[in-house]
Amino acid sequence: MNRPPVKFEFSKSTHTSDMVAGARQAAVAVNRSLLSDDNADREFEFNDKDFARVRALILKIAGISLAPSKQSMVYSRLARRLRACNHNRFSTYLDALESNSGNPECEHFTNSLTTNLTSFYREAHHFEILKKQLQSLSRNARIELWCSAASTGEEPYTMAITAMEAFNSMNPPVRILATDIDTKVLEHAKKGVYRMDQVDKVPDEILRKYFLKGKGESEGLIRVRPEVQALLTFRKLNLMDNVWSLRPGFDDIFCRNVMIYFEKDVQLQILKRFAPLMNQNGLLYAGHSENFAMARDYFTLRGKTVYTVNADKAVKTSTGGEGQARQVTA
Repeated sequence: MNRPPVKFEFSKSTHTSDMVAGARQAAVAVNRSLLSDDNADREFEFNDKDFARVRALILKIAGISLAPSKQSMVYSRLARRLRACNHNRFSTYLDALESNSGNPECEHFTNSLTTNLTSFYREAHHFEILKKQLQSLSRNARIELWCSAASTGEEPYTMAITAMEAFNSMNPPVRILATDIDTKVLEHAKKGVYRMDQVDKVPDEILRKYFLKGKGESEGLIRVRPEVQALLTFRKLNLMDNVWSLRPGFDDIFCRNVMIYFEKDVQLQILKRFAPLMNQNGLLYAGHSENFAMARDYFTLRGKTVYTVNADKAVKTSTGGEGQARQVTA
């Protein structure tokens, strides 16, 4: 007897609204369980609402847009602040920050959440461009540079060394303003002291000329020479502040690997404020992953993440740093 061929078919199920709702409830329960398990291993409870408040507050204070994936990082960094301030809940800690913008803890909060990855000669091609540009500037006035995210100092010190190399002088006609929102890293930068592994990208001849090796208790450390430090002025400045008290006339602004933390509209507002602070033909240096195409009315890409300020947006009269400080508003 011949049997009919076997047919294989996918089963067809009818998903009722009750079934969908039940699945959703189960998923929520699982997520709550995972969150509960996560907090069970933590000193402080830290939930999605707390994280949302942190994201909103750091965006308001520093313009930093924290990704949803940063929740664990935020907990580990801010848990230290809860201990320091004797808070046992994130909610009360955030209440204290939100209720008083003048609270000194706001500075510690911001310092905890800023990223300060940097190194000497990072994106080294920029310093070759800077050297050639400095050598091309032939005027009596002092050359003014601004490093707007100085971090622990490696970038502005590299700028200073580049200026010394460009002019073959330990006292070139260059001054550098080095600013950052993070007061903690600025204090580190002012000292100019680093571990030996932090200068591994610096050529040996540069180390011999511009650094001093530590001895005795300072063995394994290296310090930037005083002549290099003399070219720099360190200052706290938040790019999100409504007012910058800055003197116009910068020939270069280094703003590298900081804009990536800002939303595009915030980036544009900052770039608009950079332009009138710069001399004509001034250069803006960006990070390797940053693109300022949205500011083409203010800056023109020169190549290799370096932009030239558009002449009609620059300082009308080149001050060379001799002009008066002025309030640059948002």
